[in-house]
Formats: sequence, C-alpha cells, structure tokens
Amino acid sequence: MQMNQEIINAFEVIKNGGIILYPTDTVWGIGCDATNPEAVAKIYQLKRRAESKSMICLMNGEKMMYNVFKEIPEVAWQILDLSEKPTTLILDNPRNVAPNLVSEDQSLGIRLVKEPFCFKLLERMKKPLVSTSANISGQPTPLSFKEISPEIIKGVDYVVNLQHEKIAGKPSTIIKLTNDSQVKIIRK
Repeated sequence: MQMNQEIINAFEVIKNGGIILYPTDTVWGIGCDATNPEAVAKIYQLKRRAESKSMICLMNGEKMMYNVFKEIPEVAWQILDLSEKPTTLILDNPRNVAPNLVSEDQSLGIRLVKEPFCFKLLERMKKPLVSTSANISGQPTPLSFKEISPEIIKGVDYVVNLQHEKIAGKPSTIIKLTNDSQVKIIRK
C-alpha cells in the first residue's frame, strides 16, 4: 500500500503549490500542477532553465486532453494507439494550463501515461502534471535516482519514495502535430 500513501503525500504537496521529484514511465521527473504558474516558475528556477524552453505535461486520458486542447488532430489518436513506447505529442493552442508552460509558438507537449503511480496521481489531481527531466538545464538526464544531483533533490518539496532502484529506459519519442495536420518527429 506504499504507492497509495505516496500518491496522497505527493498530491498534498502539489495541491499546495509545491514541486515533486517522481518516477515516470521514462526518466525521473520534476513535476507540479500544470495549471499553477507559480509552481511552474519554481521548476524553471530549480532547473535554471529559460522559460522559453517549454516543459511537457502528463495526462491520463482523453477527457483531460480535451480539457486542454479544443482541437486534437485525428492523427494524434492514431499515433497514440500505435505507439509501443512512451510518446510525447506536441499539439497547438493549449488552454486551461499555466501560461508559462506554453511555448512561444502556442504549443504544448503532452504524454498520456499508463504507469500506475503517475496515472493514479493524475486521477486524484484531475489536472495535468508537469514533467521535466530531473537535472539542471544543460546537464545530462539522469537515468536512475542515484544519478540525480543533490541540488535537485534538495530543491523540490517532496521526493516520491518509489522505484529508487529502477534504471530508466530512453526518454520518450517526441512528435509535433499542427492543427493543419503536419507531422514532424523531433526526437525518435
């Protein structure tokens, strides 16, 4: 039942505008409530990352996606259905998220998660969860918990106590889709 307790702990921190360090379906992530601009700003500050470099959001299903994007190109669902590994889609004109998450071209990267911790945390939040790799901007992405720098661990409000032994797979594939149906692979 450790997972349920970790979900409760993480949710409390997020609800109060805090940021968490947590395992995702790919690498360890730093996250917060994607609708809270102050919490989003804390992550940029911790990572020393320019706000022009956008971060992605995790979501747990169609309902949440339609809450953020009025229009979702048909090809998005085809890609999600066919993907065998975690895939991030960058879609146009998000709404109902913190403005400092949206990139300059008015797009937002999102990933649907099945990983139980993230999925259940999202169910409880009923909002998207920011996800960005747990490193200072420009440093390599840590593939396991023990590779995360002490500065990051100290800088978050809560460290989720699950999967500390897990070695991550590759970061997700990233595909950009525009509303006029252009498809561009950004990271394989």
